[in-house]
Amino acid sequence: MSRLIVISNRVAVPKARGAAGAQGGLAGALNSALKEMGGIWFGWSGQETDEFTGSVNLQRSDGVTTATIDLEPQDIEEYYNGYANRTLWPLFHYRIDLTEYEREFGKRYEEVNERFAESVVPLIEPDDTVWVHDYHLIPLGSRLREHGLKNRIGFFLHIPWPPTRLLVSLPYHERLVGSMLDYDLIGFQNDEWLESFLHYCRKELGADVDEASGTVKLGKRTILAKAFPIGIDHDHFMAQGETDEARNAQKRLIDSTRNRTAMIGVDRLDYSKGLPERIDGIGRFFDSSPERVRDLVYIQIAPPSRADIGSYQDIRALLEQKTGQINGERSEVDIVPIRYVNKGHSTAELFGFYRASKIGLVTPLRDGMNLVAKEYIAAQDPDDPGVLILSRFAGAAQQLQEALLVNPQSPDDLAHNIGLALEMPRKERIRRWESLIGTVRDDNVIKWREQFVATLIGGNLPG
Repeated sequence: MSRLIVISNRVAVPKARGAAGAQGGLAGALNSALKEMGGIWFGWSGQETDEFTGSVNLQRSDGVTTATIDLEPQDIEEYYNGYANRTLWPLFHYRIDLTEYEREFGKRYEEVNERFAESVVPLIEPDDTVWVHDYHLIPLGSRLREHGLKNRIGFFLHIPWPPTRLLVSLPYHERLVGSMLDYDLIGFQNDEWLESFLHYCRKELGADVDEASGTVKLGKRTILAKAFPIGIDHDHFMAQGETDEARNAQKRLIDSTRNRTAMIGVDRLDYSKGLPERIDGIGRFFDSSPERVRDLVYIQIAPPSRADIGSYQDIRALLEQKTGQINGERSEVDIVPIRYVNKGHSTAELFGFYRASKIGLVTPLRDGMNLVAKEYIAAQDPDDPGVLILSRFAGAAQQLQEALLVNPQSPDDLAHNIGLALEMPRKERIRRWESLIGTVRDDNVIKWREQFVATLIGGNLPG
């Protein structure tokens, strides 16, 4: 039986057997695949080294083998903070205004991908199946081929794929995308990103593209591209909801709101999440209905991310400014309309917060999927569910059509839909939730993983 070799920028080390709270989500799904198939999860350790030696640290925990390498400080600055997160991330999220085109970033990105290839190739056996993840490692498949690997190699992109007219702004874009044709299978979150990729391959690479089948042929290489929408680990997430931690979190939020309706947003502090625009929409709602300050409280949980990148510092300052302005104008001695929490919470706590909130706001400007939307749906009380307000530009919108879909750039649209959610009859809320929960429950992360791996291993790939 083929082993599975998972390669990603960072590695999720499984918790020791018997430790509290088994892993869920993507890490849990990949770990369970590695347990079933055997194999290795390879990536960066998160640690720095003065000089890259290629030394691989092998560990085994709870039936899963991990293999990690350390990177030099300049690697981290130019490959990770630079090309991955200041070039590819904003460009792939349609923020060409924030994209930095630095030659040194691109050079180091290719060098680190080569270092990944050099380090992992000795660990890969001829019958292994290789699965590479995300935008940090786009050219890795090509590097592995250059080292002689003839294995099945798949790639999954967890973020959006931009339109061709944006992608061509990237220096050497043909080389980057062309390197992807050394994979056998390329997965995207939804059909929109898939179609954008196929359009680029046809228009810019001159490839022979069959949209119906997703095959791309260029020279001697023919690959398959396909949409594999990711989900949450539904069973694991629901188990968290049965814990005292979740119940206590739900009670804390209900008690603290004092009969006001709780509306919640949970997002990494990232400009792609549309947080300032969301606060503008909430401000517009209170402007049009000032009396509702006594009926509604918004809780924004936004743990910081990539704090050493300037654009992330800017988004935090802007969010704090906008939140403070609304609270200054609308607060009473006993009421604050927006609670802004700049720290993370456990999965169990978030379940409790979701359950206590009658409106969920998930309004990214652009997102690959956005699993918070699916978590919010899963956490609802079937007899009295809340309402999900979801950006049309989240990958999840293709699957969650019974949410209230909004344009996150329009304060009026968001304010209008907050009003609809507040007034929605219970019967209508139940009808929408029952449609949504079926998708969330059935199209889960385990199904996603099984479908991708089955296609990569057993599918009739063009080769």
